[in-house]
Amino acid sequence: MKLPVLPGLKIVKALGKVCFEVDHQTGSHFILRENKMPFRRVTVPNHKTIAPGTLLAIIKQAGLSKEEFLKLI
Repeated sequence: MKLPVLPGLKIVKALGKVCFEVDHQTGSHFILRENKMPFRRVTVPNHKTIAPGTLLAIIKQAGLSKEEFLKLI
């Protein structure tokens, strides 16, 4: 299954649906924190387009499968 090219803000909004909140922003990167156990931290670039490989890494860090993430967007 091929991942779409998405902007960083859309990824942040999608992860917000599964208990991730913006903890802070450092430069052009959002640092998200899960608000329940195991309190994962995910870094999402605030860019207009996120490469599919970077998106896959973000999905894995969030503990989601590709299919679970695609349902969120």
